[in-house]
Amino acid sequence: MRVCIPTEGSGGLDDRVGEHFGRVPTYTIVDTETGAVEVLPNESEHMGGTGLPGELLARAGVDALLCAGLGPRAMALLEEHGVRVYIGANGSVRDALGAWKRGELQAATDEDICREHKFGEHHHH
Repeated sequence: MRVCIPTEGSGGLDDRVGEHFGRVPTYTIVDTETGAVEVLPNESEHMGGTGLPGELLARAGVDALLCAGLGPRAMALLEEHGVRVYIGANGSVRDALGAWKRGELQAATDEDICREHKFGEHHHH
């Protein structure tokens, strides 16, 4: 399974979980079967590139996303591409993976999306 965590840089398993899914500089992808770690730059339109982050991750073959939280558009796009979303991730990539493996992260539903995203207010977590 290919699991993605939005990250603040290119530190791999020791990198910090990014707080704003669409605007992080990188996405760290971990293959849970082989242990391989890949750092994908965020080249979406949010960062001056093309496409949306959900499309970028779908093309990268991501099966699940572990994040702090995300907005309804991102959630819908990821679901459309078959990517399962888990919220509540924080700390390092290693911390987020451990919490997910222990069942401590919540499978995201529309009710879980943070209120500010749902009502279109921009904020910093």
